[in-house]
Amino acid sequence: MAQDKFSIEKVRIDLKGRNIILCQSHFIKTVEDVYETLISSSPSIKFGIAFNEASGDRLIRHDGNDSRLTKDSIDIAMKIGSGHLLVILIENAYPINVLDRIKRVDEVAKIYAASANPVTVLVYDDGDGGRAVLGVIDGKKPLGVEKDEDKRKRYKLLRDIGYKK
Repeated sequence: MAQDKFSIEKVRIDLKGRNIILCQSHFIKTVEDVYETLISSSPSIKFGIAFNEASGDRLIRHDGNDSRLTKDSIDIAMKIGSGHLLVILIENAYPINVLDRIKRVDEVAKIYAASANPVTVLVYDDGDGGRAVLGVIDGKKPLGVEKDEDKRKRYKLLRDIGYKK
């Protein structure tokens, strides 16, 4: 009986000050639908999209309104290498501005992460050409519990950046 050769890899992604949304999606139509969703969300948003096909031609499909972000999203999708992976890089907007819209795109099956933190993607490789995202490490573990002063800072920050009145 042959023994399965598999591995679990850590794929580190440095976002260089940008935001990322990592998803599982299931159809070639995803790229166009996500493009339309993002472009209609804000006049100032910049983005790149890459989608790994899992069957057929198995290409990295891509689009975006910023060539640098599009290239970088392709590089990330290639590095992770799992099928049906959707990588969205954004600037001049935050995931909170578009996440609900992304969730409503029919082809999007799962959101793995939406972050500006450096992320590490845990990837399972079955040794036979199949790869899957097991999970995403987003940031670091907590150092303590919020105190009253920390609450005041959080409250002020949300108002300073316009998310609360």
